[in-house]
Amino acid sequence: MLKNQVLKSPGNLLPGCFLVLLSCFVIVDTCADEHLKGHVAYEYEIVNQYRHDPTAFTQGLVYSNGRLFESTGLWGQSRLREVELETGKVKNEISLDNRLFGEGLELYDDKLYQLTWKSGLLFVYDSKTFERLATHRLSGQGWGLTETDGKLVKSDGSSRLTFLDPATMKPLRIIEVTRGNESIDKLNELEMVNGLIYANVFQTNQVVMISPVTGQVVGTLDLSGLLKAVNYYGKAGVLNGIAYDDQNDRLFVTGKHWPYLFEIKIKPVN
Repeated sequence: MLKNQVLKSPGNLLPGCFLVLLSCFVIVDTCADEHLKGHVAYEYEIVNQYRHDPTAFTQGLVYSNGRLFESTGLWGQSRLREVELETGKVKNEISLDNRLFGEGLELYDDKLYQLTWKSGLLFVYDSKTFERLATHRLSGQGWGLTETDGKLVKSDGSSRLTFLDPATMKPLRIIEVTRGNESIDKLNELEMVNGLIYANVFQTNQVVMISPVTGQVVGTLDLSGLLKAVNYYGKAGVLNGIAYDDQNDRLFVTGKHWPYLFEIKIKPVN
């Protein structure tokens, strides 16, 4: 913007000064483009929409081998559930203690791992029976959870992702998530999709695609207008909830108190 203003208003500048300033702005602009080199903006297309419990404050979403799991939040309403994709009906469900606020969810080695928000607790369940197998204490808040290469990855609402040993829950490494030179905070729900960590950015319609090696954001998906696209204008919360069917290459998204869960296809913006 400042560059354009200089170009439109050169009358008050000496010719030499104008050229120097113009050169400086060109260099800054080029550097900015260079910092975002390799970043791709994506848009979506709705493939299917499914019913979703509008009372569910969605915090974590997992799809594996034909089974859809969901973690919900809010004090006194937090649950772990298995949901039938096609109908939205709850097939199995357990409630958390009223003092706990459910958060992110991941399935690994036939076990479900469920975070809680401020209590520092992570629960491990048998994925078939929902029997609780273990309880671990973690430092910091729990927001989103996913898995890559045998390690759990946790977000805490900041710009950091922590890699954890699933057996001991000890931190193995931490990466800072950046887009160009900008740190991206409020990272929420997480999902591994084709080698990248997809993360909801809390209170936005953006999903950022993160390299698990460098922490660099290599793509951004704008999911604005999902509910309006199916003519829904009722009450609903923020976007939150990503699940990936790696066997059939299907991507699912939903939100807190959303009446629908969507299967989408994504493509680079022209």
